[in-house]
Amino acid sequence: MLLSQLPNGAHALVQRVVSASGDVGAGTLRRLGELGFIAGEPVQVLRRGPGGREPLAVQVGETLFALRLLEAQCVEVQTLDVGVI
Repeated sequence: MLLSQLPNGAHALVQRVVSASGDVGAGTLRRLGELGFIAGEPVQVLRRGPGGREPLAVQVGETLFALRLLEAQCVEVQTLDVGVI
């Protein structure tokens, strides 16, 4: 599942970061990794922008980020039950 597909409030673990389209370069993927989107890191979608679109307010580890939809589509996740984290 992709981070962009998680509903608000959902908890997950990052599995990997991959290119979602030709519009996403290696620099963007590297930057996501530098921000903490690495395998095994807990992540939660807190809320979405107007109309349920972008930006997505996402917490990875202890840090809050605003991601564009294109960036969130690059993060593969495994969903978790809330009590697991």
